[in-house]
Amino acid sequence: MFQIGKTIVSEDIIEKEFVCNLSACKGACCVDGDAGAPLEKEELKILEKIFPKVKPYMRNKGIEAIKKQGLYTTNEEGEHETPLIDGADCAFVFFDDKNIALCAIEEAYNQGDITFKKPVSCHLYPIRVQDYSEFSAVNYHHWQICDDACTLGKEFQTPVYKFVKQALVRKFGEDWYVELEKVAKKYLKK
Repeated sequence: MFQIGKTIVSEDIIEKEFVCNLSACKGACCVDGDAGAPLEKEELKILEKIFPKVKPYMRNKGIEAIKKQGLYTTNEEGEHETPLIDGADCAFVFFDDKNIALCAIEEAYNQGDITFKKPVSCHLYPIRVQDYSEFSAVNYHHWQICDDACTLGKEFQTPVYKFVKQALVRKFGEDWYVELEKVAKKYLKK
């Protein structure tokens, strides 16, 4: 672990390699698991504002889940998450003609309808950030459904932190990322 500003960062994001392989996993991270995507407080108002423009890209099941549960749910720890369809798929998931799970929020962004790409937790994946009162922990989350992404990452020799550069800059800023690159260079020389 190493510290950058008010973050404690796992070496795994430098050591591990990762490149999403949607043709292999079919977007399983959006349909597997037992909780929705973590949402930051400021994202709740954004979801309320953009929902009318995201809704046309959603499946009826997702729209129904949001009607029943709201645009977000709150877990036992008081953390906010995207709602799920029948305890599985994220409510914002739709499927393309190859049966790959895609995000309706990101599709609305890609089509130029909104300026919000998607929840930062989704953008950062496979990095998970846990906020504490004095610092944030930045960790690599290994999940077997992403084994093909690890294989592709090795093939392209792309460390996790480079794969999610745009998301890390979005979350922590350009200066933080420049510092991370310096730390990574020193670390990899060892």
